[in-house]
Amino acid sequence: MAAAIQAELERQRNTLILIASENFASRAVMEAQGCVMTNKYAEGYPGRRYYRGTAFVDVAELLAKERCTKLFGAEHVNVQPHSGTQANMAAYFAVLKPGDTIMGMNLAHGGHLSHGSPVNFSGKMYRIVPYNVSLDTEMLDYSEMLDIAKKNKPQLIVVGASSYPRIINFKIVREIADEVGAMVMADIAHIAGLIAAGAHPSPVPYSDVITTTTHKTLRGPRGALIMCRQELASAIDRSVFPGTQGGPFMQAIAAKAVAFKEALTPEFKDYQFQIVKNARALADRLKENDFDLVSGGTDNHLMLVKLLKEGITGKEADETLERANITLNKNMIPFDPATPFVTSGIRIGTPCVTTRGMKEKEMVQIADLITAVLRDIKNDTTIKFVASEVQDLCDQFPLYPDLT
Repeated sequence: MAAAIQAELERQRNTLILIASENFASRAVMEAQGCVMTNKYAEGYPGRRYYRGTAFVDVAELLAKERCTKLFGAEHVNVQPHSGTQANMAAYFAVLKPGDTIMGMNLAHGGHLSHGSPVNFSGKMYRIVPYNVSLDTEMLDYSEMLDIAKKNKPQLIVVGASSYPRIINFKIVREIADEVGAMVMADIAHIAGLIAAGAHPSPVPYSDVITTTTHKTLRGPRGALIMCRQELASAIDRSVFPGTQGGPFMQAIAAKAVAFKEALTPEFKDYQFQIVKNARALADRLKENDFDLVSGGTDNHLMLVKLLKEGITGKEADETLERANITLNKNMIPFDPATPFVTSGIRIGTPCVTTRGMKEKEMVQIADLITAVLRDIKNDTTIKFVASEVQDLCDQFPLYPDLT
């Protein structure tokens, strides 16, 4: 096991990680996640636990709630959810009953499994009405969303995505929901860090419920949280515990508290804006290199590259790039003719490389390295050359240099 952990550290150090949902937590976050609070059972909430000996884990949870509330400006926060999908499940259970109608973004167009995919609990328990991006712009079509809402009268509109490269207009979604009497849930798992720093508009003024993970752009431990209006606080808390979870992971909550403190600093704000600058620089260079991007570019931390005219699949692309020590993921593109296991695109994100300290200059270099592989995908000599260039770049921006 020790050998596997060390090997994973070396992989992270010596790879350009461009997976949009990944990041590198700080030493402080990782130390908190590995602390003695992992030993403590704490079913319930601070001051209302089912076990004795919870005074200090109560401090951790109250700190996490206080810092998160300050970070996002929410009325109520629950920091106990273990994952984004569990947070979404608890949110649905709090405001819906089985068979109610949810409007969610089509998974094939950038949505998430837990927004209504038929293979997920959400698609099995609720009536799902998907909305899409426009065929022409490959961006959300809010007028079409309104038409779908008027026709189907959903109880809940879920807004948020796992592979959508543009700004989401939460204000318009609120107006659509109000027109049909629906609630709004924003799943900001991918863009939470950007929102916290002001690099993306906030859903807080326009949403009834907000869910997010804590480990993507937010750069915290693996986990999640739920924010909501005060009038939903009791329902949300009951839905998390005892509704969908038992004992909380107190070591993870401690690490969330550390991450929220980090996110309140000016340095974190600068970091989030650099993520966006880096994504735009990388996207612009890929376009200069004659790649087609979904929607023509990016406003956030990620981009989707269409590979149809290159005649290669997303599966071929991500497998070959990994041989050159560049990791990203194959991804469906809107109106994709391929299957989810093959795909016609790749998703690229900049949180990890930005955490390492890379800026626009390095993004141009990374785009050129990706281009070299994808333009000569069968050539082992090219792949080896790119791998050596990747190593040089990683050596210039060391990761966890004090970890052994």
